[in-house]
Formats: sequence, C-alpha cells, structure tokens
Amino acid sequence: MSIQDIIQGKKEWRAHVARVKALPQDYRIVYKEIQKYFFKVGPVALTDGTGLLSGIVDLFEEGASLGKGVLEVTGNDVAAFCDDLIKDSMTYADIYQESVDLKVNKAMNKAKNKTK
Repeated sequence: MSIQDIIQGKKEWRAHVARVKALPQDYRIVYKEIQKYFFKVGPVALTDGTGLLSGIVDLFEEGASLGKGVLEVTGNDVAAFCDDLIKDSMTYADIYQESVDLKVNKAMNKAKNKTK
C-alpha cells in the first residue's frame, strides 16, 4: 500500500463521514448502530474501503429523499437487517473458526499417527 493509497482512503472516508452527517437524525442514529454492529461482527468486506457502509448510506439517502423513516427502510430488527446484508460474507469469526478447526484436525491427526 502506497502513501497515495492511504491519502485516497482518508479522502474517501472523510467524504463518507460527510454523507452520514448530512442524513436526518434518525438515520444517523441507526447508521452508527449498524457501524458498531459490523465492527463487532467483523465482516471481512468492511476492510475493503467504504463499499459496504457506502451502500448503506446510499440506501439511507434514498429512503430519506422519499420521506421514509429509517425503520421503514431497515425494518424494526436492525440486527437482522445487518445480518442479511452480510449473510454471504466471510467474517473474521469465520476465519478464526476455520483456523481453530484446522489446528484441531492437525493435532488429532498427529496424535493418531503417534499411536499407530
């Protein structure tokens, strides 16, 4: 990653934050909760720039322009809305789970081979 990439990333993030700040208050509140949720759940796609979060802002901007309340856009179960967005995405928890499974299987195979 070059310095230019870092600078570009910062510019994109600042533009993204400005878009979030321009949303109506109810949308900003729900956006912040979604962001926290994703940071805890850890979808890998979250590290690929602002793509996933920008898509949410796009959706929220459209909903706000149509005069909809934020929960009309997401539904009352915001966590389920988030889970649906990342259902086909790899999370850091998935990666960790795979590495644990791999280590356990490797250790079990080693133990089996020693007892033969």
